[in-house]
Amino acid sequence: MTSHDARSSGRTGYTPFEEELVNAMNEFANSADAPSVDTVGIVRKTRRKRVTAVAGLAAALIVAGGGTALATAVTNGSSPAKPAAATTSAGNDATNVLLKGSKFPLEFAGLDLDFAKQLLLKGQLKLGTVSKVDCGKNGKPGSVHSVDPHSPKTVSIGATINLTLCAG
Repeated sequence: MTSHDARSSGRTGYTPFEEELVNAMNEFANSADAPSVDTVGIVRKTRRKRVTAVAGLAAALIVAGGGTALATAVTNGSSPAKPAAATTSAGNDATNVLLKGSKFPLEFAGLDLDFAKQLLLKGQLKLGTVSKVDCGKNGKPGSVHSVDPHSPKTVSIGATINLTLCAG
């Protein structure tokens, strides 16, 4: 390594410094241990993260869906952004029951007798008489046609509600 212009006899095109550097790097690379990579562990960890993320997302969707279903069941589909007066005047008053102290009416329109009974139970109301009337082409047989008393009258908890169903 006395002269930079001198060429090594072993390799052509390299200066002695370059050749010495390549040899030192080769010795280091040959003497170093290969890194151990736990591919199975990496795959397990990735799957665990994915499963946890999917489970968390599913739980969030279930909670959101349950909250939406609960809100819909309590309001029976009424929009909470609308005041009660706007909801009852826009809807069919003959199928709505207003509970004292409640902002939202119980809507019976189109429900069959079983669902109407469930809604009465949720509103803590009693089922009175059930009668049938011919609704023509517009009514679905067995669905609620009207309720008595209906809005704009208000009823207290425990009141008796009479239902009129479409005859089929």
